[in-house]
Amino acid sequence: MTKIAIIDYQMGNLRSVQKGFEKVGHRATITSDPKELAAADRVVLPGVGAFGDAMAELQKRELVQPIRDCIDSGKPFLGICLGLQLLFDVGYEGGEFEGLGVLRGKCVRFELRPPLKVPHMGWNRAGIKRRAPVLEGIGDGTFFYFVHSYYVVPEDKSIIAIETDYGLPFCAAVWRENLFATQFHPEKSQAEGLNILKNFAEL
Repeated sequence: MTKIAIIDYQMGNLRSVQKGFEKVGHRATITSDPKELAAADRVVLPGVGAFGDAMAELQKRELVQPIRDCIDSGKPFLGICLGLQLLFDVGYEGGEFEGLGVLRGKCVRFELRPPLKVPHMGWNRAGIKRRAPVLEGIGDGTFFYFVHSYYVVPEDKSIIAIETDYGLPFCAAVWRENLFATQFHPEKSQAEGLNILKNFAEL
């Protein structure tokens, strides 16, 4: 059976991600043990909250290098929401904070005019730019569920898999080799979102 590990650093809706995998027939373990991450076949980095706090928690638990090692190993890796943002070099939420530096680029706040509100919250349409393996069976224009005030700006635009528009076009998902990460919440995006989790589990 495929071993899926969900990284626990006290900042994420871990149980709802775990339940999402269960709904599509796959067991996932919530863990902060680097040995379990190394032994897993697939690794998920979820996250809800502030960029700087999240990096501090990852450092405190000595998870920064194990996460980089998981990605470098070539095993499928999925980032969700804050778990996408942390993959980049730097985040500007309440200051300037160094990220994991797996992907070049930054995470910045929406600067929008009324009536658009920050955070961007609710369902939004996804424009598929590159069809990553986890998007098998997902139609262009599918709606996914978002909750965020910050978005990523990749230096390398070729890694953008999905783009969404909220006052401006922004990167809603990235894909590079074994690494896939979404700004939206697949676990809260009903059947289409669960389909992404299923595809990821069965890669």
